[in-house]
Amino acid sequence: MVDSSLTRPATVLVVDDDADIRELIVGQLQQENYRLLSASSLAELRQTLREDPVDLIVLDLNLPDGDGLLLCRELRAEGAEVQIIMVTARGSAIDRVLGLELGADDYLTKPFEPRELLVRIRNLLRRARSEPAPRGGTMRYAHFGPWRLDLQQRRLVAPDDRLVMLSSAEFRLLSRFIEEPNVVLARETLLPERRATAAFDRSIDLQVSRLRQKLAGVAGGDELILTVRGEGYVLASGVDYT
Repeated sequence: MVDSSLTRPATVLVVDDDADIRELIVGQLQQENYRLLSASSLAELRQTLREDPVDLIVLDLNLPDGDGLLLCRELRAEGAEVQIIMVTARGSAIDRVLGLELGADDYLTKPFEPRELLVRIRNLLRRARSEPAPRGGTMRYAHFGPWRLDLQQRRLVAPDDRLVMLSSAEFRLLSRFIEEPNVVLARETLLPERRATAAFDRSIDLQVSRLRQKLAGVAGGDELILTVRGEGYVLASGVDYT
């Protein structure tokens, strides 16, 4: 039986309190084969999510009834797997990393080129629909160095069974390393949805640094992810599954 989620048009929800911007984005997306919804506030977004299956949210962070960053965190805490592109006027690398760590899949800084948004949406939806299962298949844990990664609960497990929580961005990044251990991965390979700008995107380095800090919490974890100058990063460990 064919999975209907792979054949139905993807549903994209555009959330912005500025009606002109909403209409501009929706107008650009109408040339694609998407089912389009819109909302002007977090309350309307929440109501839409209760009523409709949504594949991707284009989310402005500054909304009249709350902060989109907090919504990202809440959705991920609830287990929502919807793709999220945050749109923000906050241009610093720290703000971008914070958004990615709280659950956003990608970001755009205002003002942005509408064609770039189309490309980001296509890439995220393609990744979500074609992303292969981890090499461990139905296995629960990926073992690397002194750590175990719980593939179902998306958290690290130390040798003493202490749990270390991962943000959505950290889990995706670590999963990418685990898929190809002992292979040097370029920035654009680690974050394919931002391939065009990944080579110059310092927020990727910040994400790797934060992940390294968590891995360094146990003996033997401080040299698991190595930098290969001019090429990228490598998980210097074998990986086993149980």
